[in-house]
Amino acid sequence: MKRIRLIAAGLAAALLLAAAGVAGFVASLGPPPLGQGIAYGTVVVDREGRLLRPYAIADGRWRLPVRVEDVDPRFVRLLIAYEDKRFHEHAGVDPRALLRAAYLWAANGRIVSGASTLTMQVARLLEPRSERSLVAKLRQMVRAIQIERALRKEDILSLYLALAPYGGNLEGVRAASLAYFGKEPRRLALHEAALLVALPQSPEMRRPDRAPAIARRARDRVLVRAGDIIPADEIAQAQAQAVPDARHPMPMLAPQAADQALAAAPDAVLHRLTIDAPLQAALETLARERAQALGPDISVAILAVDHASGEVRARVASAGYFDARRAGQVDMTQAVRSPGSALKPFIYGLGFEDGLVHPETLIEDRPARFGRYAPENFDLTFQGTVTVRRALQMSLNVPAVVLLEKVGASRLTARLAQAGGAPALPKGEVPGLAMGLGGVGITLTDLTMLYGGIARLGTTVALVERAADLAAARPPRRLLDPAAAWYTANVLQGTPPPENAPHHRVAFKTGTSYGFRDAWAVGFDGLRTVGVWVGRPDGMPVPGMTGRNAAAPVLFDAFARSGVSPQPLPPAPRGVIFASTARLPRTLQRYEPEAFAGGSANAPRIVYPPHGARVEAAAGGGKTEPLALKIAGGAEPLTVMVNGRSVAAEPGRRVVFFDPEGPGFVRLTVMDAKGLTDSIVIRVQ
Repeated sequence: MKRIRLIAAGLAAALLLAAAGVAGFVASLGPPPLGQGIAYGTVVVDREGRLLRPYAIADGRWRLPVRVEDVDPRFVRLLIAYEDKRFHEHAGVDPRALLRAAYLWAANGRIVSGASTLTMQVARLLEPRSERSLVAKLRQMVRAIQIERALRKEDILSLYLALAPYGGNLEGVRAASLAYFGKEPRRLALHEAALLVALPQSPEMRRPDRAPAIARRARDRVLVRAGDIIPADEIAQAQAQAVPDARHPMPMLAPQAADQALAAAPDAVLHRLTIDAPLQAALETLARERAQALGPDISVAILAVDHASGEVRARVASAGYFDARRAGQVDMTQAVRSPGSALKPFIYGLGFEDGLVHPETLIEDRPARFGRYAPENFDLTFQGTVTVRRALQMSLNVPAVVLLEKVGASRLTARLAQAGGAPALPKGEVPGLAMGLGGVGITLTDLTMLYGGIARLGTTVALVERAADLAAARPPRRLLDPAAAWYTANVLQGTPPPENAPHHRVAFKTGTSYGFRDAWAVGFDGLRTVGVWVGRPDGMPVPGMTGRNAAAPVLFDAFARSGVSPQPLPPAPRGVIFASTARLPRTLQRYEPEAFAGGSANAPRIVYPPHGARVEAAAGGGKTEPLALKIAGGAEPLTVMVNGRSVAAEPGRRVVFFDPEGPGFVRLTVMDAKGLTDSIVIRVQ
């Protein structure tokens, strides 16, 4: 009896020592790794969560966040069946697998079958080992038990799906599926799922892009083992499929938008944009095709927005992100360029708002002078008397400038700025009549937003591209009165579209900048506003390129490829007048400003001194000599004014002498009997 007690005491002491040793070993390992500090690549997704662009982590590896619910369920079933059949039953270590592995090792003198569970593999991925030993295996088993106690089975499986190696710089099933199959792992074919199950066991040797035959044999072994859960005919079909022998490029939709989202919130792992991935892909293809057809240096930018909310649904910033010759990484939706005639609708909108004109008002398209400025039409011809509707649809220059003189260039600039789309003027310049024909700069983003204000019946909303910014979007701003906006939209809807495009479906306007440097087309229906810019990013001219022939076809193709039929424009608001020219109020039947000259020869012109000249008038002793003013044209009698004060002019004389008050700037104005004027500024010194 005493001997038995001694043996029992010895065994107890040995067990205590062993337990103490195990406890000490476990304590020496420290806290278990649970994946909290893992770095994942940033992911940019669209409004529905579809991938737009992923980014690699800092060392160049593709490791993307993924959860069990993001992966095809059949892949998960194959993985568990092949790697760890009792995954949902054990506590991190599978005793039956350990006993089987030990027996086979003893019987064969070498390791024949592993005993690693998926949890043990996660432990190894979280704490990579540099050697294969019993101590390392024991450490892995301890970690697996600790991980099982701390995490749910779904979380453990998600860690495996995100960290498993797939060859090269690919980690995780999501990166592997994108690289080998060009798609997310949500829906995998059986042969694809089997290949992704097989690769992590020997990721470098089985890489399909380097060893497709080895990869195929490994995949087929997975399929054979799946006989208990997959019908035999499906397995046979899967085995007949080839494996990919090259990697797909990672998705890169809306690359500039993704870059800007990353710059705005560099610490975020997930960025959700308002962009619609299918529409973005369609418009990127359209821009690339049109740019290639137009020339090797031409780029195309397209912006599509929901004008009700201001959400950007597609933004194509260039014709090709990696196309260096087209400066593909330059965002042409944000570049300041000359809009040509694309600002004319806002001039007419203010004219409608002020009650100066109606779409059916008659207006003259004939030579007119504004001081020394005499605008001409693009084709150097004049149409005579036309309706305002026709003048805007034909983009006639003289009527637009005539109306701009009345509404005021400064007022137009202020109204556009108030609406959130201020034009950019050259440094030191003030708004002038030339801005009506493109003498300012504006971005495609701002121009599209302003046209969206016309579609919204007179109010603009800020364009929003990041979902995180939706809650902080500013309230709508006033652009035009509702009736004026409706008139403008109604006129633009009747503009003749490009060849083979549908009529009266899209309200649009084109623009061509001076020297054929920029071609524009902006249009809208009841749902969406689309802006298009075509040109060279370096600002060089493209002879013959106009908004009509280069940008308008892209605009109508963009609407056609949106997958949504054009929606009707809003109904007419209160205050709209439906009437022909003859039935309009008398003041709206014809617009007759004083600027029309009836021909340049009939308007008075100051031919000397030239505008801006510096004139010497000193006669010594602090006195000044009389200066001569020479006049051509105009109906007599003529009235000459120096700084607003009348100067006597003899009838029939075209040379008038006046005494300047002294050094400084002097404004000289001449008015004829019809009220036509010319004015210059000189500097007397």
